[in-house]
Amino acid sequence: MSLLSENVIPGNHGKVFGTNAENGEDLDRIIEAVRSVKGVSDVIIDEKKYPKEFKVLTSKLVKIKTIEKRVNAIGFHTVPTGLFEL
Repeated sequence: MSLLSENVIPGNHGKVFGTNAENGEDLDRIIEAVRSVKGVSDVIIDEKKYPKEFKVLTSKLVKIKTIEKRVNAIGFHTVPTGLFEL
């Protein structure tokens, strides 16, 4: 494993996650849970894709496992997608 595959790097690249949430209310709960993680600056939902995806932007290094645990705690699954392209 590497720094990029285990963490969300600060800046405007962020990290994209897939989720099994389907409706707006569930996605709002995910946004709330992820924003409660220290260092997360924004969460952007892409409702046009299926399964739903969201992008997490951070102001500091945040472990992917931390985000996954927060989302799992409210009853949903989340899976990070591949590394971003430069």
